[in-house]
Amino acid sequence: MNTAEAIDALLPQTQCTKCGFAGCRPYAEAIAAGEAPINRCPPGGVEGIGRLARLLGRPALPLDPACGTEQPRRIAWIDPAACIGCTKCIQACPVDAIIGAQKRMHTVIDALCTGCDLCVAPCPVDCIEMRVPDTAQPWRDEDARAARSRHEARRERLARRRAEHEERLSRAVIEAALRRARERAAARNGERR
Repeated sequence: MNTAEAIDALLPQTQCTKCGFAGCRPYAEAIAAGEAPINRCPPGGVEGIGRLARLLGRPALPLDPACGTEQPRRIAWIDPAACIGCTKCIQACPVDAIIGAQKRMHTVIDALCTGCDLCVAPCPVDCIEMRVPDTAQPWRDEDARAARSRHEARRERLARRRAEHEERLSRAVIEAALRRARERAAARNGERR
């Protein structure tokens, strides 16, 4: 396991981007490259900073307040009476913890929600709030591994869809060019007669 992988394994995998990076893996790579300090992960908090400090043989630093504050684990809650089914929350969720369909109410699968807050801002009707669940369980390493797996599966699925979309567009462009070429050839043949 290289250093970036070892660091990534210690991060909470909320994929919240509060550290200033696009997710836990990019943050881990920046720490490993010496481009980011170890104290930019609010979900990992003091314990996470301590784990990173021990791994890397560095002093533990206080959490960088520019990244946010350490909080108890929270999960997203969608008000069913206010949800308009726009799917913006589904698109924003980095771990596929929100389900629903276009123009239908959405809901959060509590056990899968990492508490990243990324679904809150894009909601056009402000029907999502972050709540500390009544049965709040601490975020464990196995939760982080499962969240990482869902995040990677989502990233791969979206990349596959983009590639398929680009291939369809490419084919459509080629077919349109061939159609125009045939039309021009037919027009030239018609003029010669």
